[in-house]
Amino acid sequence: MSDIFREVDEDLRRDRAEHLFKKYGGAMIAAAVLVVAGTGGYSYWRHWQAQQKQEQTAALVTAISQSAQGPEKGVEALSAFAGSAKPELAAIAQFNAAALLIRQNKPDEAATVYDGIAANGSVPAEYRDLATLLAVTQRAEKGDPAQLTAKLQPLTVDTSPWRFTARELTAMLAARAGDTEKARTLYKQLADDQQAPSGVRGRAADLASLYGKG
Repeated sequence: MSDIFREVDEDLRRDRAEHLFKKYGGAMIAAAVLVVAGTGGYSYWRHWQAQQKQEQTAALVTAISQSAQGPEKGVEALSAFAGSAKPELAAIAQFNAAALLIRQNKPDEAATVYDGIAANGSVPAEYRDLATLLAVTQRAEKGDPAQLTAKLQPLTVDTSPWRFTARELTAMLAARAGDTEKARTLYKQLADDQQAPSGVRGRAADLASLYGKG
């Protein structure tokens, strides 16, 4: 008797399974196809992204190499590359272009390039902050000390990777503005900061002593 009941139970299960497949089989197959297609599509997208990055990196290297024909050629090639590249690689190209402009004794043009990087919200924050720092550096001797100090202020906080250079520049701008007491205080703080690079501490100690005598 148990064998008969088992056969009947198996028949019922088979009938139920066939019924469910007839009702939902199409949707199940479609879902499976979407999963496979999605996995394949994602893999293809990852491969395409990697290939694009490799191609753009190679193009960036080629653009940088154009500076061997002269700074002007390098700036031209790097600017052209930056115009169509992804933001991060475009920023690297612009940093290189600005460096070439500095070599040509064109600080104002270099600062303008840095300004463009700093204003681009698609570029990583570290790049933007570095561009701000370098733009101020190019204008430090002739630019308005108050305006430049205001640009540096966000970079002087303890969490900024550029804080030591930003603080040193702030002290220099204070001295340029005639505020020697502020300059001395800032240089003294840098000289006493054991986390600051040794070169920065050394310069700061000398200048703190110099302004202290004044």
